[in-house]
Amino acid sequence: MDITKVKTLGELKAAGYKNRSVKEEIRENLIRKLTNKETTFPGIIGYEDSVIPDTERALLSRHNILFLGLRGQAKTRMARQMIDLLDEYIPYISGSEVNDNPFDPISKFARDLVAAQGDKTPISWLHRSERYGEKLATPDVSVADLIGDIDPIKAANLRLNFADEQVIHFGIIPKSNRGIFVINEIPDLQARIQVSLFNILEEGDIQIRGFKLRMALDMLFVFTANPEDYTNRGSIVTPLKDRIESQILTHYPKNVDTALAITEQEADIHAEQKGRVVISDLVKRLIEQVSFEARNSEYVDKKSGVSARLTIAAFENAVSAAERRAILNVEKETQVWISDLVGIVPSITGKIELVYEGEQEGPYQVAFNLLEKSFRSQFINYFPNPDQLKKRKDSKDENPFKSITHWFDKGNQLNLFFNTKDEDKIQQLYKVDGLHALVKKYFKHANEREAALLMEFVLHGLSAYSLISKKVVEGRIEFKDLIGSMVNLGSSGGGFNSEEEDLDDFN
Repeated sequence: MDITKVKTLGELKAAGYKNRSVKEEIRENLIRKLTNKETTFPGIIGYEDSVIPDTERALLSRHNILFLGLRGQAKTRMARQMIDLLDEYIPYISGSEVNDNPFDPISKFARDLVAAQGDKTPISWLHRSERYGEKLATPDVSVADLIGDIDPIKAANLRLNFADEQVIHFGIIPKSNRGIFVINEIPDLQARIQVSLFNILEEGDIQIRGFKLRMALDMLFVFTANPEDYTNRGSIVTPLKDRIESQILTHYPKNVDTALAITEQEADIHAEQKGRVVISDLVKRLIEQVSFEARNSEYVDKKSGVSARLTIAAFENAVSAAERRAILNVEKETQVWISDLVGIVPSITGKIELVYEGEQEGPYQVAFNLLEKSFRSQFINYFPNPDQLKKRKDSKDENPFKSITHWFDKGNQLNLFFNTKDEDKIQQLYKVDGLHALVKKYFKHANEREAALLMEFVLHGLSAYSLISKKVVEGRIEFKDLIGSMVNLGSSGGGFNSEEEDLDDFN
């Protein structure tokens, strides 16, 4: 029998419908999923051994939950996915503002209706997608918004006294009765507003002005907060925090592989881009490494955090940079080159909060520094560590980079233009002595495109380790010998020809 065809209270009783509280409902459905080895929070990557088990334990304990963590740590997404732990449909008394339980109505409207019609009381069905409420905490949120207030217009229209319960206008929390309610960034709520939540969490009822009102709400509360908020904008008042039974700490991905899986899942790459642009695993890892470098940078505010949205946006911009170049060059397909990563700078500058020293450096310079550190960190995963080679001067092992640096030492330089065609860039890279031989030594099975990308990566890596110099100027990247560049810089008094060069000089 399709239970949703039941239309009256009498029919609901006859069908043997079992009524449960929201927390009991979630608990039983979670137990079923765990028993059947089903994924409880699909698409949440990196929390398998930390946040997800903590959340499952809290739900089994029928706890209200506080997710505490920095920005971009999937706190709200975790809360929204709890909808899937609700029953598909539940019955409520038709016309009720607060989704009254037919077996235990809490509003005057529903109680009066059941008293008047008994088993003929009309029943409607609420889908689980409609049993979720969410509010972003802002300083202007009022008690009336969350809980409710007296509605003088309703009193006038119904010709009722202000002392009558029917003149109450319910806020968003009572209207989310028998569901999940989420308050994001709870510290942003004024302290007096947080106090209004005490009774709901402790006693399960609401208080509106001077009404002698007891409405036992049936809800699961989920709160989110950023630790930064505790000092910058406010805090969770201690009695409220004490009433939230489980506080769960979220975190950023612990390694590049996990971060990469998240970015690939979340990045919105157009189908046309997928057919035109190839992005290698190397470039993906360089992009991910930028976030890791930012989280450890002395220029970036660690209390603010670095969201996963940085790498998602950077990934999308890198693909678009390659696509734009291919369009300009009338190329049917291309790959994301290392030089295309200059195009991700806008994705970095808008998503990091700088400390004083970072502000002095400037957001563009900080972004380029993070990119350089990314090259440096990832380089040793593909090629020998130049620093270790420097330390082993007496070693009989040949320095694999010697022929490359020697080519630059002879006064040669390489200009890689941002909008050059792929075939032209490859020809340029082959001009550097020893560059192709080095790549083939360590990556024997790399095809021409892969080898060319690795050749370009070697130049950026050697620059990051100060074996050659690199400068980003308008429209191109210049690679030169290190000493000659330093001499030229010194002869110019340490200045630059333009403000853009000043911002974009990597070294």
